[in-house]
Amino acid sequence: MSTTPVLPSVPTPFDPYSLRLPEADALPLVCDSPHSGTLYPDDFGYALPFELLRRGEDTDVHVLWQALPSVGATLLAANFPRAYIDPNREIEDIDAQMLDGPWPGPLTPSEKTRLGIGLIWRDAGKNGKHPIYDRKLSVAEVQARIARYHAPYHAALAQHIEAAHRDFGAVWHLNLHSMPADSYEGLQIQSDHPLADVVLGDRDGSTAAPEFTHLVAEAFRRRGLSVALNDPFKGVALIARLGRPAERRHSLQVELHRGLYMHEDTRARSGNFEALQRTLAEVAAEIAAYVRAQVRR
Repeated sequence: MSTTPVLPSVPTPFDPYSLRLPEADALPLVCDSPHSGTLYPDDFGYALPFELLRRGEDTDVHVLWQALPSVGATLLAANFPRAYIDPNREIEDIDAQMLDGPWPGPLTPSEKTRLGIGLIWRDAGKNGKHPIYDRKLSVAEVQARIARYHAPYHAALAQHIEAAHRDFGAVWHLNLHSMPADSYEGLQIQSDHPLADVVLGDRDGSTAAPEFTHLVAEAFRRRGLSVALNDPFKGVALIARLGRPAERRHSLQVELHRGLYMHEDTRARSGNFEALQRTLAEVAAEIAAYVRAQVRR
């Protein structure tokens, strides 16, 4: 299971995302992995050890779900790391204290910004223990990150979502992630139960039909994985923007416990990686069958 080494800096520019189109009969099933990018731009200018910075990656998530195009889905994956700019945040979700001057527009920092993980990450660890920068960021460099990476990613995802809805009258979107074992602690949430193997987020039922969420949950449970709904991840900017079930636009966030497939301290794949990959191929096929049946109605 050899992998390409992740480097602390790579020359820019590079393509902001990779895209795999359906390899079987196309379905209105569009999937994206916004946080598995591992190309760290050479203008990042971070000031902490690289191994700490990498903790934010959803490493290998797009590889785990590599079977999706074979069942008719589209798979989009960011190439840039979320710590540089997070495509699962809106562009107004900025901590003004990180900037060297006033932002030329309104800012609406969210709870994610308070936690240090807004559009531009402030911290790579919990409770501000690992600040990413030892400097203020210029407004120009943040605008450049938006233009070169965030905006093209959103445009590509929107293009395929809209094309699917136009061609089929409906679209199903999976927003694919992984979550660290200490997710409750990182989110400053007290929990009396352990983190589930899989967390599905539909923003409390607002971004996907309950039938679809239930189908995905049961597909995982039948394969021996524990599933939680919106606990502790409900979904952020992407599914909030895309999920409108009344218009037959269904968007669901899927979080996989990193302990299922990697060693979190080194980010290396564990011996369970290929088994989980096979399980996800089965789940993908089941989801595809559901979507196929829906569009034939």
